[in-house]
Amino acid sequence: MELFIDRADAGRRLADVLGGFAGEDLVVLGLPRGGVAVAYEVARALDAPLDVVLVRKVGVPRAPELAMGAVGEHGVVVRNEDVLSAAGIDEAVFELGVRVAQEQVERRARAFRGDRPAPDLTGRTVLLVDDGIATGATARAACRIVRAQQPARLVLATPVAAPAALAALRAEADEVVCLAAPRHFGAVGQFYVDFTATADEEVADLLQRAAERYAGGVGR
Repeated sequence: MELFIDRADAGRRLADVLGGFAGEDLVVLGLPRGGVAVAYEVARALDAPLDVVLVRKVGVPRAPELAMGAVGEHGVVVRNEDVLSAAGIDEAVFELGVRVAQEQVERRARAFRGDRPAPDLTGRTVLLVDDGIATGATARAACRIVRAQQPARLVLATPVAAPAALAALRAEADEVVCLAAPRHFGAVGQFYVDFTATADEEVADLLQRAAERYAGGVGR
């Protein structure tokens, strides 16, 4: 497949195939950090408001990379019952992990969004955008957190994804849009010429620029 030059290039190319959503009651959400740079281009092309979907994994205490759940804004909690059962996690331990993760989500929300309100997703079409999907764990949690806010339609969109992850995610969103799903998938970065890490400050700047361009649209 042809490599993406950078996240902006990937976003413009993704926007080309998402043009049919223009004119809908639409919100574009980027997964931080790199997904926001892609989502910015999609939102600009579709003349839609841009925001960020904040997800924090709740790891098993003795194996923090293993997710026993995830949290998002608005008090949304996703439980991974299989992991909770297999790891023998009691409710008090889970609730402690949730509280810590929610505090981290709230801090990032303030850093990224400042005083701007989070968008109301109820009854709207949501385009959830990431810069690439390897395992799909974060995207799965993000889909569930968005779904809990009762959008009319949830569309997951990404420039590139591992085929296995893409197949599993089709059960989480109403539609999945992906430009490429190469069989030999090692890491997302291998499909970009420039995959420089996106800083928190860049995410905040992109969100601010989008809010100024779409004045009054994000909070509805």
